Amino acid sequence: MTVASKEDGVIPLQRKDFVSDQEVRWCPGCGDYSILAQTQKLMPDLGIEREKIVFISGIGCSSRLPYYMNTYGFHSIHGRAPTIATGLKASRPDLQVWVITGDGDGLSIGGNHLLHLMRRNVDLVVVLFNNRIYGLTKGQYSPTSEFGKRTKSSPYGAIDYPVNPLSVTIGAEASFVARSLDIDQHHLISTLERAVKHKGTSFVEVYQNCNVFNDGAYSEFAEKSVRPDRMLMLEHRKPLVYGAEREKGIRMNGMTPEIVDLGNGVTEADLLIHDETDPDPAMAFILSRMHWPQLPEPLGVFRAVERPTFETLMADQIAQETERLGEGDLRTLMMEGDTWEVE
Repeated sequence: MTVASKEDGVIPLQRKDFVSDQEVRWCPGCGDYSILAQTQKLMPDLGIEREKIVFISGIGCSSRLPYYMNTYGFHSIHGRAPTIATGLKASRPDLQVWVITGDGDGLSIGGNHLLHLMRRNVDLVVVLFNNRIYGLTKGQYSPTSEFGKRTKSSPYGAIDYPVNPLSVTIGAEASFVARSLDIDQHHLISTLERAVKHKGTSFVEVYQNCNVFNDGAYSEFAEKSVRPDRMLMLEHRKPLVYGAEREKGIRMNGMTPEIVDLGNGVTEADLLIHDETDPDPAMAFILSRMHWPQLPEPLGVFRAVERPTFETLMADQIAQETERLGEGDLRTLMMEGDTWEVE
Protein backbone atom coordinates (compact mmCIF):
# COMPACT_ATOMS: atom_id res chain seq x y z
CA MET A 1 0.00 0.00 0.00
CA THR A 2 1.21 3.48 -0.82
CA VAL A 3 0.07 6.73 0.68
CA ALA A 4 -0.81 9.55 -1.68
CA SER A 5 1.37 12.64 -1.43
CA LYS A 6 1.24 16.20 -2.69
CA GLU A 7 4.04 15.32 -5.11
CA ASP A 8 1.62 12.91 -6.81
CA GLY A 9 -0.79 15.76 -7.36
CA VAL A 10 -3.20 14.26 -4.84
CA ILE A 11 -3.93 15.80 -1.45
CA PRO A 12 -3.40 13.12 1.23
CA LEU A 13 -6.42 12.20 3.31
CA GLN A 14 -6.48 13.02 7.00
CA ARG A 15 -8.38 11.60 9.95
CA LYS A 16 -11.04 14.30 9.64
CA ASP A 17 -11.82 13.04 6.14
CA PHE A 18 -13.04 9.78 7.66
CA VAL A 19 -15.25 11.43 10.28
CA SER A 20 -18.89 11.48 9.16
CA ASP A 21 -21.44 14.20 9.89
CA GLN A 22 -23.44 11.87 12.17
CA GLU A 23 -23.65 12.54 15.90
CA VAL A 24 -21.84 9.77 17.78
CA ARG A 25 -24.46 8.23 20.03
CA TRP A 26 -22.72 6.01 22.53
CA CYS A 27 -22.82 6.43 26.29
CA PRO A 28 -20.18 8.87 27.61
CA GLY A 29 -17.09 6.93 28.62
CA CYS A 30 -17.87 3.90 26.43
CA GLY A 31 -14.86 2.01 25.06
CA ASP A 32 -16.41 2.20 21.57
CA TYR A 33 -15.16 5.79 21.27
CA SER A 34 -11.54 4.66 21.46
CA ILE A 35 -12.01 1.94 18.84
CA LEU A 36 -13.68 4.42 16.50
CA ALA A 37 -10.92 7.00 17.04
CA GLN A 38 -8.10 4.53 16.32
CA THR A 39 -9.90 3.26 13.23
CA GLN A 40 -10.31 6.79 11.90
CA LYS A 41 -6.66 7.59 12.66
CA LEU A 42 -5.50 4.50 10.79
CA MET A 43 -7.45 5.10 7.59
CA PRO A 44 -5.29 7.86 6.02
CA ASP A 45 -2.12 5.77 6.43
CA LEU A 46 -3.58 2.98 4.30
CA GLY A 47 -3.59 5.13 1.16
CA ILE A 48 -6.99 3.82 0.03
CA GLU A 49 -9.75 6.03 -1.36
CA ARG A 50 -12.80 6.30 0.86
CA GLU A 51 -14.91 5.01 -2.02
CA LYS A 52 -13.02 1.70 -1.84
CA ILE A 53 -13.68 1.11 1.87
CA VAL A 54 -16.83 -0.53 3.28
CA PHE A 55 -17.80 -1.11 6.93
CA ILE A 56 -20.49 -3.74 7.52
CA SER A 57 -22.12 -4.36 10.89
CA GLY A 58 -24.96 -6.29 12.45
CA ILE A 59 -26.97 -5.20 15.49
CA GLY A 60 -25.68 -3.83 18.79
CA CYS A 61 -23.85 -0.83 20.20
CA SER A 62 -20.72 -1.69 18.19
CA SER A 63 -22.75 -1.94 15.02
CA ARG A 64 -23.40 1.80 14.93
CA LEU A 65 -19.79 2.36 13.86
CA PRO A 66 -20.49 2.46 10.07
CA TYR A 67 -22.58 5.59 10.63
CA TYR A 68 -19.54 7.40 12.01
CA MET A 69 -17.11 6.47 9.23
CA ASN A 70 -17.16 8.68 6.14
CA THR A 71 -16.94 5.64 3.87
CA TYR A 72 -19.47 3.26 2.41
CA GLY A 73 -21.22 1.01 4.89
CA PHE A 74 -24.07 -1.36 5.73
CA HIS A 75 -25.89 -1.52 9.05
CA SER A 76 -27.25 -4.99 8.42
CA ILE A 77 -29.30 -7.50 10.42
CA HIS A 78 -28.45 -9.35 13.59
CA GLY A 79 -25.44 -11.65 13.18
CA ARG A 80 -25.43 -11.60 9.37
CA ALA A 81 -22.64 -9.10 8.72
CA PRO A 82 -20.13 -11.89 7.84
CA THR A 83 -22.51 -13.24 5.19
CA ILE A 84 -23.10 -9.86 3.57
CA ALA A 85 -19.39 -9.07 3.72
CA THR A 86 -18.52 -12.39 2.05
CA GLY A 87 -20.88 -11.67 -0.84
CA LEU A 88 -19.54 -8.15 -1.27
CA LYS A 89 -15.88 -9.19 -1.22
CA ALA A 90 -16.51 -12.10 -3.60
CA SER A 91 -18.19 -9.79 -6.13
CA ARG A 92 -15.92 -6.78 -5.54
CA PRO A 93 -12.48 -8.06 -4.49
CA ASP A 94 -11.04 -4.59 -5.09
CA LEU A 95 -12.82 -3.22 -2.01
CA GLN A 96 -11.40 -3.16 1.50
CA VAL A 97 -14.13 -4.67 3.67
CA TRP A 98 -14.48 -4.46 7.45
CA VAL A 99 -16.94 -6.36 9.64
CA ILE A 100 -17.80 -4.64 12.92
CA THR A 101 -19.53 -6.83 15.49
CA GLY A 102 -19.89 -7.48 19.21
CA ASP A 103 -19.81 -10.45 21.56
CA GLY A 104 -23.58 -10.84 21.30
CA ASP A 105 -24.06 -10.10 17.60
CA GLY A 106 -21.00 -12.06 16.45
CA LEU A 107 -20.97 -15.04 18.81
CA SER A 108 -24.65 -15.73 19.50
CA ILE A 109 -26.98 -15.38 16.52
CA GLY A 110 -23.99 -14.73 14.26
CA GLY A 111 -21.73 -17.49 15.55
CA ASN A 112 -22.36 -19.88 12.66
CA HIS A 113 -21.73 -17.18 10.07
CA LEU A 114 -18.51 -16.15 11.78
CA LEU A 115 -17.16 -19.72 11.73
CA HIS A 116 -17.68 -20.12 8.00
CA LEU A 117 -16.11 -16.75 7.28
CA MET A 118 -12.97 -17.89 9.12
CA ARG A 119 -12.63 -21.25 7.39
CA ARG A 120 -13.19 -19.71 3.95
CA ASN A 121 -10.46 -17.11 4.55
CA VAL A 122 -12.26 -14.22 2.88
CA ASP A 123 -9.89 -11.25 2.65
CA LEU A 124 -11.47 -8.83 5.13
CA VAL A 125 -11.09 -7.55 8.70
CA VAL A 126 -13.39 -8.56 11.56
CA VAL A 127 -13.30 -6.40 14.69
CA LEU A 128 -15.25 -7.90 17.58
CA PHE A 129 -16.01 -5.53 20.48
CA ASN A 130 -16.10 -7.73 23.60
CA ASN A 131 -17.59 -6.12 26.70
CA ARG A 132 -19.07 -9.39 28.06
CA ILE A 133 -22.60 -7.98 28.13
CA TYR A 134 -25.54 -7.04 25.90
CA GLY A 135 -25.32 -3.26 26.07
CA LEU A 136 -27.86 -2.10 23.48
CA THR A 137 -30.68 -4.13 25.05
CA LYS A 138 -29.69 -2.94 28.51
CA GLY A 139 -27.61 -5.47 30.37
CA GLN A 140 -28.44 -9.10 29.68
CA TYR A 141 -25.65 -11.68 29.88
CA SER A 142 -23.88 -12.43 26.59
CA PRO A 143 -22.00 -15.45 25.16
CA THR A 144 -18.77 -14.16 26.75
CA SER A 145 -20.17 -13.29 30.19
CA GLU A 146 -18.50 -15.11 33.06
CA PHE A 147 -20.09 -18.22 34.56
CA GLY A 148 -22.26 -17.09 37.48
CA LYS A 149 -22.63 -13.52 36.13
CA ARG A 150 -25.68 -11.82 37.63
CA THR A 151 -27.53 -9.72 35.07
CA LYS A 152 -31.10 -8.73 34.24
CA SER A 153 -31.56 -12.00 32.36
CA SER A 154 -29.59 -14.13 34.84
CA PRO A 155 -30.58 -12.74 38.27
CA TYR A 156 -29.32 -15.87 40.04
CA GLY A 157 -26.15 -16.14 37.98
CA ALA A 158 -25.50 -17.29 34.42
CA ILE A 159 -25.27 -21.08 34.09
CA ASP A 160 -23.83 -20.95 30.56
CA TYR A 161 -20.09 -21.45 30.17
CA PRO A 162 -18.61 -18.50 28.25
CA VAL A 163 -17.37 -18.64 24.68
CA ASN A 164 -13.67 -17.89 24.18
CA PRO A 165 -13.64 -15.87 20.90
CA LEU A 166 -9.99 -16.52 20.07
CA SER A 167 -10.21 -20.25 20.76
CA VAL A 168 -13.26 -20.48 18.50
CA THR A 169 -11.66 -18.59 15.62
CA ILE A 170 -8.35 -20.45 15.92
CA GLY A 171 -10.32 -23.71 15.91
CA ALA A 172 -12.05 -22.54 12.73
CA GLU A 173 -8.60 -22.12 11.12
CA ALA A 174 -8.64 -18.32 10.98
CA SER A 175 -5.43 -17.18 9.31
CA PHE A 176 -4.99 -14.03 11.45
CA VAL A 177 -6.08 -13.84 15.08
CA ALA A 178 -5.28 -11.01 17.49
CA ARG A 179 -6.47 -9.33 20.68
CA SER A 180 -6.16 -5.73 21.79
CA LEU A 181 -7.50 -3.37 24.46
CA ASP A 182 -9.68 -0.29 24.05
CA ILE A 183 -7.65 1.85 26.49
CA ASP A 184 -4.26 0.94 24.97
CA GLN A 185 -4.47 3.26 21.97
CA HIS A 186 -1.00 2.56 20.56
CA HIS A 187 -1.43 -1.19 20.73
CA LEU A 188 -4.93 -1.03 19.28
CA ILE A 189 -4.03 1.01 16.20
CA SER A 190 -0.93 -1.08 15.50
CA THR A 191 -2.97 -4.28 15.81
CA LEU A 192 -5.62 -2.98 13.42
CA GLU A 193 -2.88 -2.01 10.97
CA ARG A 194 -1.44 -5.53 11.10
CA ALA A 195 -4.91 -6.94 10.51
CA VAL A 196 -5.53 -4.77 7.43
CA LYS A 197 -2.22 -5.72 5.86
CA HIS A 198 -2.85 -9.44 6.28
CA LYS A 199 -4.13 -11.24 3.17
CA GLY A 200 -7.07 -13.30 4.36
CA THR A 201 -9.62 -13.14 7.17
CA SER A 202 -8.24 -11.07 10.05
CA PHE A 203 -10.02 -11.42 13.39
CA VAL A 204 -9.34 -8.86 16.12
CA GLU A 205 -10.99 -9.16 19.52
CA VAL A 206 -10.98 -5.88 21.43
CA TYR A 207 -11.49 -5.98 25.18
CA GLN A 208 -13.87 -3.06 25.60
CA ASN A 209 -15.53 -1.55 28.64
CA CYS A 210 -19.27 -0.94 29.00
CA ASN A 211 -19.27 1.61 31.80
CA VAL A 212 -23.06 1.50 32.19
CA PHE A 213 -23.96 -2.21 32.25
CA ASN A 214 -20.62 -3.96 32.91
CA ASP A 215 -18.20 -1.35 34.20
CA GLY A 216 -14.72 -2.59 34.97
CA ALA A 217 -15.11 -5.83 33.00
CA TYR A 218 -11.34 -6.06 32.51
CA SER A 219 -9.98 -3.61 35.09
CA GLU A 220 -8.58 -6.41 37.27
CA PHE A 221 -5.78 -6.91 34.75
CA ALA A 222 -6.17 -4.12 32.17
CA GLU A 223 -5.76 -1.00 34.30
CA LYS A 224 -2.51 0.76 33.45
CA SER A 225 -1.16 0.46 37.01
CA VAL A 226 -1.39 -3.37 37.04
CA ARG A 227 -1.13 -4.17 33.33
CA PRO A 228 2.62 -4.98 33.19
CA ASP A 229 2.28 -7.64 35.90
CA ARG A 230 -1.00 -9.13 34.68
CA MET A 231 -0.89 -8.93 30.91
CA LEU A 232 1.51 -10.52 28.44
CA MET A 233 2.45 -8.72 25.21
CA LEU A 234 3.02 -11.27 22.46
CA GLU A 235 5.97 -10.53 20.17
CA HIS A 236 6.84 -12.67 17.18
CA ARG A 237 9.95 -14.84 17.65
CA LYS A 238 10.55 -13.49 21.15
CA PRO A 239 10.31 -15.27 24.52
CA LEU A 240 7.19 -14.78 26.60
CA VAL A 241 8.48 -12.29 29.17
CA TYR A 242 6.35 -9.95 31.28
CA GLY A 243 6.31 -8.03 34.56
CA ALA A 244 7.06 -4.42 35.48
CA GLU A 245 10.75 -5.33 35.60
CA ARG A 246 10.41 -8.05 32.95
CA GLU A 247 11.28 -10.49 35.68
CA LYS A 248 8.72 -13.20 34.86
CA GLY A 249 8.18 -15.53 31.95
CA ILE A 250 6.10 -18.38 30.58
CA ARG A 251 7.54 -21.80 29.87
CA MET A 252 5.87 -25.06 28.93
CA ASN A 253 5.51 -27.90 31.41
CA GLY A 254 4.52 -30.60 28.95
CA MET A 255 1.48 -29.09 27.24
CA THR A 256 0.73 -26.70 30.12
CA PRO A 257 2.09 -23.14 30.32
CA GLU A 258 3.48 -22.12 33.70
CA ILE A 259 4.88 -18.93 35.28
CA VAL A 260 8.56 -18.83 36.22
CA ASP A 261 10.73 -16.16 37.82
CA LEU A 262 13.80 -15.28 35.80
CA GLY A 263 17.08 -15.71 37.64
CA ASN A 264 18.49 -18.46 39.87
CA GLY A 265 19.33 -20.55 36.82
CA VAL A 266 16.18 -19.72 34.82
CA THR A 267 16.89 -17.62 31.71
CA GLU A 268 14.93 -16.43 28.69
CA ALA A 269 16.35 -19.44 26.84
CA ASP A 270 14.06 -21.62 28.98
CA LEU A 271 10.92 -19.73 27.99
CA LEU A 272 8.39 -20.37 25.27
CA ILE A 273 9.22 -18.54 22.04
CA HIS A 274 6.16 -17.09 20.33
CA ASP A 275 5.80 -17.98 16.63
CA GLU A 276 2.71 -16.41 15.14
CA THR A 277 3.49 -17.98 11.74
CA ASP A 278 3.44 -21.60 12.97
CA PRO A 279 1.14 -23.48 10.56
CA ASP A 280 0.05 -25.75 13.42
CA PRO A 281 -2.55 -23.80 15.45
CA ALA A 282 -2.00 -25.86 18.62
CA MET A 283 0.26 -23.37 20.42
CA ALA A 284 -1.87 -20.38 19.42
CA PHE A 285 -4.84 -22.25 20.89
CA ILE A 286 -2.97 -22.88 24.14
CA LEU A 287 -2.12 -19.17 24.38
CA SER A 288 -5.78 -18.28 23.78
CA ARG A 289 -6.69 -20.31 26.89
CA MET A 290 -4.40 -18.29 29.17
CA HIS A 291 -6.37 -15.99 31.48
CA TRP A 292 -5.78 -13.95 34.60
CA PRO A 293 -5.53 -14.71 37.53
CA GLN A 294 -4.05 -18.15 36.87
CA LEU A 295 -1.80 -16.77 34.12
CA PRO A 296 -1.16 -13.36 32.55
CA GLU A 297 -3.71 -12.29 29.94
CA PRO A 298 -2.11 -12.32 26.45
CA LEU A 299 -2.43 -9.37 24.09
CA GLY A 300 -1.21 -9.14 20.50
CA VAL A 301 -1.11 -11.34 17.40
CA PHE A 302 -1.69 -15.01 18.21
CA ARG A 303 -1.63 -16.33 14.65
CA ALA A 304 -0.69 -14.94 11.21
CA VAL A 305 -0.37 -17.59 8.52
CA GLU A 306 -0.65 -17.34 4.75
CA ARG A 307 -3.02 -19.35 2.61
CA PRO A 308 -5.11 -18.60 -0.53
CA THR A 309 -8.15 -16.42 -0.01
CA PHE A 310 -11.71 -17.43 -0.86
CA GLU A 311 -12.24 -14.79 -3.53
CA THR A 312 -8.93 -15.60 -5.25
CA LEU A 313 -9.75 -19.32 -5.39
CA MET A 314 -13.24 -18.52 -6.68
CA ALA A 315 -11.94 -16.23 -9.44
CA ASP A 316 -9.34 -18.83 -10.46
CA GLN A 317 -11.96 -21.57 -10.59
CA ILE A 318 -14.31 -19.46 -12.72
CA ALA A 319 -11.49 -18.56 -15.11
CA GLN A 320 -10.39 -22.19 -15.39
CA GLU A 321 -13.88 -23.51 -16.12
CA THR A 322 -14.64 -20.67 -18.53
CA GLU A 323 -11.52 -21.55 -20.48
CA ARG A 324 -12.56 -25.21 -20.52
CA LEU A 325 -16.27 -24.80 -21.25
CA GLY A 326 -16.50 -21.34 -22.80
CA GLU A 327 -18.69 -18.41 -21.77
CA GLY A 328 -21.94 -19.51 -20.19
CA ASP A 329 -25.43 -18.48 -21.21
CA LEU A 330 -27.89 -17.71 -18.44
CA ARG A 331 -31.01 -18.56 -20.48
CA THR A 332 -29.60 -21.93 -21.49
CA LEU A 333 -28.71 -22.67 -17.87
CA MET A 334 -32.19 -21.76 -16.63
CA MET A 335 -33.99 -23.74 -19.33
CA GLU A 336 -31.96 -26.95 -19.24
CA GLY A 337 -33.13 -30.10 -17.51
CA ASP A 338 -36.74 -30.65 -16.51
CA THR A 339 -38.82 -27.63 -17.49
CA TRP A 340 -42.55 -27.09 -17.83
CA GLU A 341 -44.69 -24.52 -19.56
CA VAL A 342 -47.71 -23.49 -17.53
CA GLU A 343 -50.68 -22.17 -19.53
